[in-house]
Amino acid sequence: MRFLPEPQVAEHPTRTGLLLVNLGTPDAPTPGAVRRYLAEFLSDPRVVEIPRPVWLPILYGLVLTLRPRDAAKRYAAIWMEEGSPLAVWSRRQAEALARELSGRGAEVEVALAMRYGNPAIATSMAQLREAGCERILVLPLYPQYSASTTATVFDAVGATLARLRNAPEIRFVRAFHDDPGYLAAMAGRIQAFWQAHGRPRKLLLSFHGLPKRSIGLGDPYYAQCQLTGRLLTERLGLDAEQVEVTFQSRFGAAEWLQPYTEPRLKELAADGVAEVDVFCPGFAADCIETLEEIAVQGREVFLRAGGRQLRYIEALNDDAAWIGALADLAERHMQGWPTRSAGAPSALAAGSA
Repeated sequence: MRFLPEPQVAEHPTRTGLLLVNLGTPDAPTPGAVRRYLAEFLSDPRVVEIPRPVWLPILYGLVLTLRPRDAAKRYAAIWMEEGSPLAVWSRRQAEALARELSGRGAEVEVALAMRYGNPAIATSMAQLREAGCERILVLPLYPQYSASTTATVFDAVGATLARLRNAPEIRFVRAFHDDPGYLAAMAGRIQAFWQAHGRPRKLLLSFHGLPKRSIGLGDPYYAQCQLTGRLLTERLGLDAEQVEVTFQSRFGAAEWLQPYTEPRLKELAADGVAEVDVFCPGFAADCIETLEEIAVQGREVFLRAGGRQLRYIEALNDDAAWIGALADLAERHMQGWPTRSAGAPSALAAGSA
């Protein structure tokens, strides 16, 4: 086995690092950048669990030929001045989290990584090591655990560690679907929106979908989504008639978790439900699945089916309550590690992301 050269360890060899990880995004809203991103993402055997000899010819012969151009247009429609919304909001979360932890007196280096695309997990882990971090907490920004999301982060971190001779101590946050701070931040986000704009007849909690087969194989994702939905409904003081859990972003011909968000929007409109709000608890930061698939496509579908108004409630993004909840979550998982030594505030703060 070939080991990577060891980074030069900084003056503080007992520093603690925190690695935030989100899914990833193309570097630009162009067909070429989208093609590179999708090639990495969709070639992961945890993401698409079709036998490689069957899937790879489809991926490279059909999907990567036809899909990037259309996807690039969708990305361009939501692209922010600073870049992709997912990258922008994830970076702001990392920066705000570094400030929050520093304000609490915790000396923790915070870095951001993307599971697919840039900055890569190996790159951000190297930055933490160069800053002298001998202990790293890995916090995937996926509230609900799935093999196709959280476990792929574990895979990438493990692959990076396998190439290091002097590996740091590692801890992982597996899931936080029932975390009180996460639930409170979401409830506060929704209630603040309703206070400003009024409450609708129906609230959809739309989670990213998974092939139904994944649940049969033991993935806890569906159960965790349902629990998040129930706990959030209770915090909002609503009943089962006012809130529904649905699943979006279906890909391919296989059966996925149901009910599907888009068909359910059509049914609600046909049943005379004129106003629907949609919130996406599984997305910690706004991205193409929320801003384009729900706020644009979902709204168009609902209005064409006879609905009067669909409002998308923004993701937690850099909401102060959410940043506080993230800091609480991180501090709980870093208990016993040296985070209170004297020193300067975090220099990384995901600034190079």
